[in-house]
Amino acid sequence: MRLRHKITDEDDFTVQTQKDILNIVGTITGGLTAMLAAIAGISLLVGGIGIMNIMLVSVTERTEEIGLRKAIGASQQDILVQFMIEAVILSAAGGLLGTVIGVGGIAAVGAFTPLKAGISPAAIALAVSVSGGIGLFFGVFPARQAAKLDPIVALRSA
Repeated sequence: MRLRHKITDEDDFTVQTQKDILNIVGTITGGLTAMLAAIAGISLLVGGIGIMNIMLVSVTERTEEIGLRKAIGASQQDILVQFMIEAVILSAAGGLLGTVIGVGGIAAVGAFTPLKAGISPAAIALAVSVSGGIGLFFGVFPARQAAKLDPIVALRSA
């Protein structure tokens, strides 16, 4: 190449191996993975805050029910467990719906493109589990507020 280009000082060409190109592609893929992980993390945070707000509204709307349950003998633990279960069911149902939409999208890609689309049952289980865990984490505050209500105040305010 030096003789053909009549170069005496500095090269006007570069030589790259397949390994160099593979390293570049790996760097780009790593950056895209990090970006997608950040977007997913933000989405989980926003979804968790949404669940917490829904549960706080539920506690506010059901103050009379909570007061009545506590007045007839329900413990703080009973109220706490009730609202935690509701938060987990709400978020797991959202995760299941999102998983169904995602599986449908993967099936559409597999049907309409030459790309081979695969669905891992472990990934589906992980997705639904993470969404349930988000509900569990963000449902603690509203559930604790419901459990701490004084039955007399709750019945009076309703």
